[in-house]
Amino acid sequence: MKKILIVVTNTSRMGDLNNVTETGVWLEEFAVPFYAFQDAGFDITVASPLGGVSPVDPNSLECKNPTKWDYTKKYLDDTTKLACVDYKNFDAIFIPGGHGPMFDIAQDMLLAEIVSYFYNSHKIVSAVCHGPAGLINAKTKTGMPIVKDMQLTCFTNEEEKLVQKNKYVPFMLESKLRQLGACFNEAAPWTENVVIDENLVTGQNPESSKKLAETVIKKLKI
Repeated sequence: MKKILIVVTNTSRMGDLNNVTETGVWLEEFAVPFYAFQDAGFDITVASPLGGVSPVDPNSLECKNPTKWDYTKKYLDDTTKLACVDYKNFDAIFIPGGHGPMFDIAQDMLLAEIVSYFYNSHKIVSAVCHGPAGLINAKTKTGMPIVKDMQLTCFTNEEEKLVQKNKYVPFMLESKLRQLGACFNEAAPWTENVVIDENLVTGQNPESSKKLAETVIKKLKI
């Protein structure tokens, strides 16, 4: 049985005292891959930097969402603390988005160590939307950013401005990845876009969640 580690955010709010908005994990980006991995027979562990609750971005709780997505929220309410995970026993890592990862996932040095291990061990590293924030501190064996010269994508600067969250985030993720030397692949806003480069699989936005999961599954079954 293949084992996949899903790492989610613990951040529930962003902004300053005068302008605070709720955030967290974007439900579609967690639920759709979760079900795909479950249906594929994978053993799934959901972890977060602090353990416990991984908040769901309220803007992702839409009335049109499939009711079965609600089932996955119980895994977000009781995540394993990342430090307690024996990550070397997993075959792949996946980081879903939402704006929360921009604040804790992006800065978590244990996660950076874990992502570095997966990448350098030629295991699958996957992330969607703002999930690639978890890649920015990961290094190759020679100390270079793992994203340098890699084809990838994430929630684009244009999409960030369209949802008017650029004033809340600590940095623009697309710009940061480009600064680190990534070969950025951008599609039109809200267009499904999944980019594969060796063992790195990234998706641009919520619409890319299903295809990203299918890509990870296909690679794990080779």
